[in-house]
Amino acid sequence: MVTSSVAPDDPAAHRGISRRTQSDIYRAGISGSRPAVPVAPAALEEAARKTLSAEAFAYIAGGAGAEHTVTANRAAFDRWQVWPRPLRDVSERDLGVEFLGTRRTSPLILAPLGVMELAHPDADRAVARAAASLGVPYALSNQASLPMEHVAAAAPSGARLFQLYWSSSDDLNRSLLARAAASGCEAIVVTLDTHLLGWRTRDLDLAYLPFTRGLGIAQYTSDPMFRELVRQRAAAPKSDASAVKVTPTAVAAALSIARKGAALTEGGRLRDNLRSPLPRAAVETFLDVFSTPALTWDDLAKAREWTTLPIILKGIVHPDDAQRALDAGMDGIWISNHGGRQIDRSVPTLDVLPTIAEQVAGRVPIVFDSGVRGGADVAIALALGATVVALGRPYAYGLGIAGEQGVREVVRNVLAELDITLGLAGLTAVAQLDRDALRAV
Repeated sequence: MVTSSVAPDDPAAHRGISRRTQSDIYRAGISGSRPAVPVAPAALEEAARKTLSAEAFAYIAGGAGAEHTVTANRAAFDRWQVWPRPLRDVSERDLGVEFLGTRRTSPLILAPLGVMELAHPDADRAVARAAASLGVPYALSNQASLPMEHVAAAAPSGARLFQLYWSSSDDLNRSLLARAAASGCEAIVVTLDTHLLGWRTRDLDLAYLPFTRGLGIAQYTSDPMFRELVRQRAAAPKSDASAVKVTPTAVAAALSIARKGAALTEGGRLRDNLRSPLPRAAVETFLDVFSTPALTWDDLAKAREWTTLPIILKGIVHPDDAQRALDAGMDGIWISNHGGRQIDRSVPTLDVLPTIAEQVAGRVPIVFDSGVRGGADVAIALALGATVVALGRPYAYGLGIAGEQGVREVVRNVLAELDITLGLAGLTAVAQLDRDALRAV
């Protein structure tokens, strides 16, 4: 069962995370305290919208095109209902699952989300600490705001995976995977569906991409192979380029790039960073090497040479691709359409989960994401064949509203609702969730 040190003398502490969470909230309410973040998913998103800058909220909340896929991901859950089953002894419930050869206390992991500094200065550190405090693995983004080594130091007891966006530089890919292993990551998550950046209308309307400001590239600027690429670029003859119009926005972007470029100038003063060609060259180099549309199934063999860690393929939606992942000897399949951020009118992930789960037949773990907002959603995905379920935007909203505490409360709330859903469905273990627990609508 999920354990907690909160209110150890409270009888509710022995009745699962749902009862403990309710007890903690209602006891605090006697003194006038309320949760740090809204509990209802819609209210959580609205509070984040009011808290974050327009650019930050657009980047986190937005989807591709007219955002039909974002809507479809949610609508797919509406096609399933959980059967209530009373008069069963559900006084003890076990949320634990086996994942990557380890018994986990819950079936939840945190999906890799980039540029979390848009939400809060503590960014990935805060997320890692919150996840570790609840025993939830955290998939650290390749586009993190902090180097993976800093995140590991912030939460040394936490379970971590590392997400790789396959760069056009094999030397950089190899270096990133070596660092992931050295920093204690348990597996590599190769994200496949961003070989072309999606048509993200909210970001386009604001003409805002955080990477052009030097944000979200800390994994790169801290990498020795990337630094070498930057030095080579800075030393190369410059081609004629159209000058950037000097505006307050351009000056702010230059200052952001200079500050983030301190990793390349050995912590130089802001004035020195502004004069150095390295920070700007780092942004240009990143934009050149990030992802590659030439990636094919044959390239995956290289990853086996670069790391001994388990490899999970993220961005699988078509059943044929799931089969190819099995044929390629991959260690896990992550069903995802990037939260609706890549293709408008994409196939909803929940709709293909049962087919892929039947095809995989337990040979490798299945991670599921896209559209998950609460514990009942997690229960449905598990019943349809997911091994573990990844949570994305909700924890980013919590981070933006209340930092580490906000992330912790969001994740705790999802686990608490899952625990309640399990018990009210007459079940005592996540392993008992299957199609019999659901009614198709």
